[in-house]
Amino acid sequence: MLTKEQLHDIKGLQLLCEANDQITLKLNWDMLQSREAQEQNDYFLYENKELIAFLGLYEFGSKAEICGMVKPDYRRKGIFSSLLDEALAVCKARKYREVLLNAPAASATAKAFLKTIPCEHSSTEYQMKWSFMELPEEKDIRIRSSKSDNDLKAEIQLDINCFDFLEDEAVDYNKKIRKDGKQQFFIIEHGEKTVGKIRVSHEKSEAWIYGFAVFPEFQGKGIGRRALRQVIWKEHRNGYDVFLDVEAKNSNALKLYESCGFQTFQAQDYYTYTDSKG
Repeated sequence: MLTKEQLHDIKGLQLLCEANDQITLKLNWDMLQSREAQEQNDYFLYENKELIAFLGLYEFGSKAEICGMVKPDYRRKGIFSSLLDEALAVCKARKYREVLLNAPAASATAKAFLKTIPCEHSSTEYQMKWSFMELPEEKDIRIRSSKSDNDLKAEIQLDINCFDFLEDEAVDYNKKIRKDGKQQFFIIEHGEKTVGKIRVSHEKSEAWIYGFAVFPEFQGKGIGRRALRQVIWKEHRNGYDVFLDVEAKNSNALKLYESCGFQTFQAQDYYTYTDSKG
């Protein structure tokens, strides 16, 4: 578990790097704030009590994502390479099926570094922010808190069906994310049936939507759109700016989000690490 001091140092370095490079780093703060005490997922380098480099390892089932940063004055000294080597050794020991390196699409520094290691571009993810638009009142969709064991089983099955998790991966992942006190878990109901799920993470004035999924047999009926509108409007009424992520090649989801008022403001690139010896 990360200490308050470590989280403060990470945030400070993040803000410095983002301002210097004119980018937005994706450090998965919902996960940083709910780390397992016994797992090594975060790598720090301090100099004179100042954090000058950080790397975070994020597990999604049998897939791992890596993102990090180095203070501008300390770059091109091999610092990030050393942290990455440590993280990749852990990835190898855990036998992840895939390791992805995350870099803001606008970061020339990150792209130059990625050219020096064995990896290939895998996908691009858009980060989207909701722009105000009037949304109709949705009366036939119910969004309620996830509370029961049956709710959890439904959420696990949705991760298997919609996000390609294996069953044991989905079980483990759902147990981990529930340790984050800033996230709220919701079940989507239609006609008294559980049809999907959605969760919301709050950070200051921001509400981030994650894990939005509808069972395949209920897709294409407008249920997901109506549920999303309901969640957006609730968060807006409560004073939050609303955000979400979507894979660029997922054209159906992208069109759905745009139709509900979301606009892309940032892109993140993902690169698959390809060195089997790493």
